[in-house]
Amino acid sequence: MNKRKFEEENENKQNNENSSTETIKVKRILSRFKSDKGEILPGGLLDLPINITVDKLQAICNTLLQNEEPIPFAFYVNNIEITDSLENNIKENFSVSEDIIEVIYQPQAIFKVKAITRCTGSLEGHKEAVISVAFSPNGTCLASGSGDTTVRFWDIYTQTPYYTCEGHKHWVLCISWSPCGTKLASACKNGTVLLWNPKTGKQIGKAMLGHKMWITSLCWEPYHKNSECQYLVSASKDCDLRIWDTIRSQTVRILSGHTKSVTCVKWGGNGLIYSASQDRTIKVWRAEDGILCRTLEGHAHWVNTLTLNVDYVLRTGPFHFGTEQNETETRVEYAKKCYESVGEEILVSGSDDFTLYLWRPEKEKKFIARMTGHQQLINDVKFSPNGRIIASASFDKSIKLWESNTGKYITSLRGHVQAVYSISWSADSRLLVSGSADSTLKVWSLKTKKLCQDLPGHADEIYAVDWSPDGCRVVSGGKDKILRLWQN
Repeated sequence: MNKRKFEEENENKQNNENSSTETIKVKRILSRFKSDKGEILPGGLLDLPINITVDKLQAICNTLLQNEEPIPFAFYVNNIEITDSLENNIKENFSVSEDIIEVIYQPQAIFKVKAITRCTGSLEGHKEAVISVAFSPNGTCLASGSGDTTVRFWDIYTQTPYYTCEGHKHWVLCISWSPCGTKLASACKNGTVLLWNPKTGKQIGKAMLGHKMWITSLCWEPYHKNSECQYLVSASKDCDLRIWDTIRSQTVRILSGHTKSVTCVKWGGNGLIYSASQDRTIKVWRAEDGILCRTLEGHAHWVNTLTLNVDYVLRTGPFHFGTEQNETETRVEYAKKCYESVGEEILVSGSDDFTLYLWRPEKEKKFIARMTGHQQLINDVKFSPNGRIIASASFDKSIKLWESNTGKYITSLRGHVQAVYSISWSADSRLLVSGSADSTLKVWSLKTKKLCQDLPGHADEIYAVDWSPDGCRVVSGGKDKILRLWQN
């Protein structure tokens, strides 16, 4: 009797082990890693436990990439980020027969920017609305342009004005730092461009005159193309673009071809200039000789804004944050390496027709994707610093996020109760700040796709926001004539 009982228990135990083994087999799945640019990671198919954690995915990915120093990654399945284990990203009834799960990996910034939570200073002095604000490429200096015709430089540590620069005779509509950080260009409603020395507050050279109407946008030649930061391009309501030699204070060439106001201009890292216009087109120019390469058509109304996936690395030039510089590299080589690490230049345009278009402007006239969903005009669009997400701000009170490779819609960020005028990314691409006509700033988390911080404080509409390239602070300015600094 005891023997029979022992045999039954042993048989039951064997069955349980077999059942357990089967369960374990079911809880494994064929997977492969693929980069966010579509490259399959060497190593082929992997038989992974379905409950594998993010930490273990990090270890496997770094091993397959043969990284001596581990790099932090984010992992996605079906556009949903894996935050704890792979199992939670897969539907309960998922069939494991012959299906292969593609795990998309994205390198993350090594440093992490903290969300801003409070106003640390109110910078007063402008007598009219603050129209533009910008941190220097290294994040240590702050400039603003106002309807009171002045440009101001501010001490971000003592939160007091360094210099008030007087020279314009009309509203200062746009400002732009040179990538080397030693010069600031400003342009006004009279069509005048002036250069300023941030260390002295003095004007550099003579006024650059030539535009017949007000200037809408400024952009410098990239640092890796010219470390002296000699050339600047301006766009104007007079339908022309002008390339300026800022050392000689004169026009080098005029780019004519638009039939209506030019609204925005970008200078790419391969020597191309991109201009958007109210004539519903984007034109691609060769900077060295001013030749028109191609015209990008598709929008049904004014094109208001442009962004390049390389905007952040071109803005920071030799000061790019989150990567280490080799001791033997020159600043130019370093800036070029940072630029090339992003890959092919991709352009996004936003329009009054409520749509965005995704382009590969270096190669083709045909758009990659038409991005629809906004209910009113698009006022601002920005690539994340890592070039992987596009954020668009609209008069419909929302911000929308899109995939950079395909233009696929990700989500809408809602919370503002009036038009969203301006947006800016944190340097690590994990946070986004927005300024609105509702007088509030809002900080959004890309991980949760939700509101992170609601920041009231301004007394009126916010026209401009900028997140410093070092990630430490945000500045905002608007109709109440005051700049506000925000920190963690």
